[in-house]
Amino acid sequence: MPYRSDHKSATRARIVENARMLFNRHGYDNVTIDMVMEAASLTRGGFYNHFANKQALFAAAVSAFLMGRGARWRAEAGVNVMDPAVEDAGHMLRSYLSPDHLGDVEGQCPMIALPSDVGRAEPGVREAYGTLLAAMVSLYERALAGQDCDRRQTALALAAMSVGGMVLARTIPDTALGLEVREAALAKALDMLPDNMDKTARRKAS
Repeated sequence: MPYRSDHKSATRARIVENARMLFNRHGYDNVTIDMVMEAASLTRGGFYNHFANKQALFAAAVSAFLMGRGARWRAEAGVNVMDPAVEDAGHMLRSYLSPDHLGDVEGQCPMIALPSDVGRAEPGVREAYGTLLAAMVSLYERALAGQDCDRRQTALALAAMSVGGMVLARTIPDTALGLEVREAALAKALDMLPDNMDKTARRKAS
């Protein structure tokens, strides 16, 4: 029986998603091609039909988060990415800096899970990581449209607090300091949003 026309793309997507989860949990250096292909229920030989090497797979795994697991996560958080308002920036902050996101190691944003690995990776991987950051900054910046603030600077600061707070919290999870860092990052980031954000939602989140 011949394969469906989308068989190759579906197989590639399965490899990428399994690689993303393994990289998140174990780090780049501790994941082998054999581990990825076994997790995807495929043989190692099929890997090279899709990727030239492990670094190419790493770049694809980082890049795929934005419209894959990340898109599902944003939808669950109630973030309107097409036409975001100030409230959507609040939804994004509360979900990104949440205990659930911190505990979901395999589903975490690669900007939290893999910064050190990406910093040592090839340019294609760093470019994919930069695309994720740019998308986050863009969402915050668009959500602040029409507000009385320096949108670009505020958006950059919100992204830095989102990612930085979670990187530190992931490094020292299940500690009082880790909890303080994450909660402080969330509270201060919410305080940076314009005053017309719903105050009840802000107090509930803090």
